[in-house]
Amino acid sequence: MTNHLSHALFGSQNRARRLPLRPKFLPFFRVEAKMHPYRSHTCGELTKSNVDETVRLSGWVHRKRDHGGLLFIDLRDHYGLTQLVFDPDMGEGFKVAEQVRAESVLRIDGPVVARAQDTVNANLPTGAIEVLVKDAEILSEAQELPLPVFGEQEYPEEIRLRHRFLDLRRDGMHERIVLRSKLIRAMRNSMEDQGFLDYQTPILTASSPEGARDFLVPSRLHPGKFYALPQAPQQFKQLTMVAGFDRYYQIAACFRDEDARADRSAGEFYQLDVEMSFVEQDEVFAVMEKVAEDTFGTFASAMATPRVADKAPFIRIPYKESMLKYGNDKPDLRNPIEIVDITEFFTPDDVTFKAFKNVIAGGGIVRGIPAPGAGDRPRSFFDKLNDWARKDQGAAGLGYIVFEEVDGALSGKGPIAKFFPAEILQGMAAKAGVKAGDALFFACDKEAPAAALAGNARTRIGTELELIEKDVFRFCWITDYPIYEFNETEGRIDFSHNPFSMPVGGLDALNTQDPLDVMGQQYDLVCNGYELGSGAIRNADPECMLKAFEIAGHAHEDTEKNFAGMLNAFRFGAPPHGGIALGVDRIVMLLADQANIREVTMYPMNQQAEDLLMGAPSEPANHQLRELHLRHIPPPEKK
Repeated sequence: MTNHLSHALFGSQNRARRLPLRPKFLPFFRVEAKMHPYRSHTCGELTKSNVDETVRLSGWVHRKRDHGGLLFIDLRDHYGLTQLVFDPDMGEGFKVAEQVRAESVLRIDGPVVARAQDTVNANLPTGAIEVLVKDAEILSEAQELPLPVFGEQEYPEEIRLRHRFLDLRRDGMHERIVLRSKLIRAMRNSMEDQGFLDYQTPILTASSPEGARDFLVPSRLHPGKFYALPQAPQQFKQLTMVAGFDRYYQIAACFRDEDARADRSAGEFYQLDVEMSFVEQDEVFAVMEKVAEDTFGTFASAMATPRVADKAPFIRIPYKESMLKYGNDKPDLRNPIEIVDITEFFTPDDVTFKAFKNVIAGGGIVRGIPAPGAGDRPRSFFDKLNDWARKDQGAAGLGYIVFEEVDGALSGKGPIAKFFPAEILQGMAAKAGVKAGDALFFACDKEAPAAALAGNARTRIGTELELIEKDVFRFCWITDYPIYEFNETEGRIDFSHNPFSMPVGGLDALNTQDPLDVMGQQYDLVCNGYELGSGAIRNADPECMLKAFEIAGHAHEDTEKNFAGMLNAFRFGAPPHGGIALGVDRIVMLLADQANIREVTMYPMNQQAEDLLMGAPSEPANHQLRELHLRHIPPPEKK
């Protein structure tokens, strides 16, 4: 008994550029005495060792070519491509080949023959052979295609999503979805190698204020009441620690009614959800750094353009330092530019640049963004950046000074350089780390908008000057987040990051410190400017948790009601615990070298949160509304 088909299905996967599948089970065995009704081998399996064997293949018609009397068809399945040859003198198969359309499903029988040396395709694992077809059968006829499968042509996203089953047949999409599966397996293996076990938490649960809108599910048995789909398994994974399971993980489906972005799916997403008992922050970091090394370390080197990933331990950057140096809390460390605060150089009496002085007097600051080597750029380079700041960023502009050496001393030129004495310019340059031939840009505003503008300018300048390091993955941890921030719109203190985080100093810090000074044991994992994950050491003290929510404007009775399950559990013996969640979709996006998360999601919604393939959301039938004790109230017409 041989086992070619089982080996092909679950052994080496030969389709060009695809990764191997290696499950440890076999679906069925091929018996030589009786040919399987559909295939003896896959389309990615045959090599010169199979020459003279009679085989049966089934797959999709990938491409058809007429070469002066002979017809050639590339037959495709999940595993690869095999070239078929149809000769009019070799039976009825030629007539079938003449009429078959692209993407029809075809079954063929015939002997394997070696290709002539000058026709071998070295880029294809099956490129040394072809099958001379004697018999063929169309198993399923394809209609005229709304989008091509052969090739990687750009096509409108609406058509691709509406016909996603065809889009997924395209080589690039197929490879990315296989990559996704393999990455998730690598994450699972890494977690289980470290002693974690996979536990499932509920999908139908209670609504919880976690920062985004819930998806609500009406209850048929309890009229007027609703379940919520979980924004994250946050409370359940903490309860799992209280229940004594110590090391939990799952690939969790999460649901948030929020707008789509290039790096965020509409409606649902998946995360590697992790929680650990009796741990401190460093132990969480060590676990996740191993996961990052096991995934990025393995798959980055297998990318079309191989990349190198940072080794553990990853750099740690406090939140305040990140906001100052990079203008945000998800810095791209491939960019060497570091922002500096240079407010002090705009306040002396002998500095006559009043535009910034007036902003500083009103509580503003000045951030400096170095531009190494920009001194030799034309004036248009600076004008375009200034226009970008005004039009795209809503800023007043982006001032700058170009530094040069004059008579052995550092000097400045540009529209505002004349307003600064030489010693002020030299001090400014020293603090910013710029020298002759460099430029220094300025963002002036209140702290938050100045930081945001400086951060965006850092990215743009780094890109324009081609300073961004290529073919690397740079990781860092952002730590020491403030627990609270001031909500200027509502004029009150609010949680800044994760409401379930343990404050540094615990209850005593909440009782004695200014809330805006209280730090949290919170952390984010960042890679190349993307937030990959967020976590914290949890606030498992009921009194401390009640106080934390009280400072953020939540009455004790409301917190007791909203988080009754967690608070009650904490009163019956809760271990110190902490965890994190990593975004699976975003990790796959980075390792697939894609800029849009929909390119690594099998059946995504569009940017308007619509499933064009299945037609969701859809209107319910009247009898469904009656069962749920609901009625539809249309929104008021827009005037």
